[in-house]
Amino acid sequence: MKNFRDITDLMKRQQMPLPSQKVEIQIPAAEKILREALSYFLQAEGREMQWLPEYEKVAGWLAGNRGKGLFLYGNCGRGKSLLCRYVLPAIMLGYCRRVVSVFDTHQMNSNIDLVLSKHIISIDDIGTEDVSNVYGNKRMAFAEVMDAAEKHGKLLIISSNLPGEDIRKRYGDRVLDRIKSTTTRVLFEGESLRQ
Repeated sequence: MKNFRDITDLMKRQQMPLPSQKVEIQIPAAEKILREALSYFLQAEGREMQWLPEYEKVAGWLAGNRGKGLFLYGNCGRGKSLLCRYVLPAIMLGYCRRVVSVFDTHQMNSNIDLVLSKHIISIDDIGTEDVSNVYGNKRMAFAEVMDAAEKHGKLLIISSNLPGEDIRKRYGDRVLDRIKSTTTRVLFEGESLRQ
């Protein structure tokens, strides 16, 4: 009788699918580093950093993500885009030596195959995109990204202004279920900080 370690080695040699290894993030002093990064990037935009309760959960994710991505959703003007575009990619590059490929929804739709070729992906402003239509080939780009995250262990960092129920209405139960299984979700509530 064989053990499953031998069987999975045989499966690899036969190029059979196996569960993908998850991307683990563990940054000591994550809250301090997140505060510094937020301050730095906000100063670059001429703004001051205001620590929000939501940032505690983001710091907790940086301290130990348990192989899950991050889904930031809720009210606009609370720093979700800043986190997705600059802060988290900078922290992961500087402290984990992990390159985050950053896209907005227009870039995702216009070149979904490029997005799917990356392993750590940040997509800003999900819910604003149309169905991808490249040379008459219609694709549901975000659904494909979520499917790839589940099947191939891709780490996703995603922002959206849509509340949970609107995510379900726009993408369906299947995509919402994949969001729940592959990411840590952080709800951003409160007034916009944009002035």
